[in-house]
Amino acid sequence: MTDLNQPALKPLVFSGVQPTGNLHLGNYLGAIKKFVALQDTSDCIYCVVDLHSLTAQLVHEDLQDQTRSITAAFLASGIDPKKHIVFNQSRVMQHAELAWIFNCVARIGWMNRMTQFKDKAGKDRENASLGLLAYPSLMAADILVY
Repeated sequence: MTDLNQPALKPLVFSGVQPTGNLHLGNYLGAIKKFVALQDTSDCIYCVVDLHSLTAQLVHEDLQDQTRSITAAFLASGIDPKKHIVFNQSRVMQHAELAWIFNCVARIGWMNRMTQFKDKAGKDRENASLGLLAYPSLMAADILVY
C-alpha cells in the first residue's frame, strides 16, 4: 500500500556534455539553460563525458582544459553542486566497467547498424576507432550506472 503522506520522488535527470570544443550560445540555449531550470523539479546528475570525447582525436592537454571549461560553465550558469551532482565521467570507473561488460555481449552486427557510428565514420570506416563503434555501449552504461 502506498503512503500518501510520503513526498513523491523527484525525477532523476542524467545528462552530459562532451568536452570537444568551446561552449557557445547554442550549447547554452539548447542544453545548459535547461539544466539550470531542471534543478527545481528534479534530482540532477550532470557529467562532463570525457571518455566519449576520446573517440575524437584531441590533444590530452586540450581535453583537460576543455573538461575544466565545461565544468566551470556548468557552475557559472547556476547549477548548484551542493544540491546536484556535477562530475567528470572518467573519475567514476563504473562507467568504463559497465561499458566493457556491454561490449563483451554486444554483437558487431548490432554495433555496425548504429547511426552514431555510420554518421561519424562516414566513408572512412576502416580508419574509425573501436571506441567510436562501441560508443552506444558507453552511452548505455552512463545511464544504467544511475
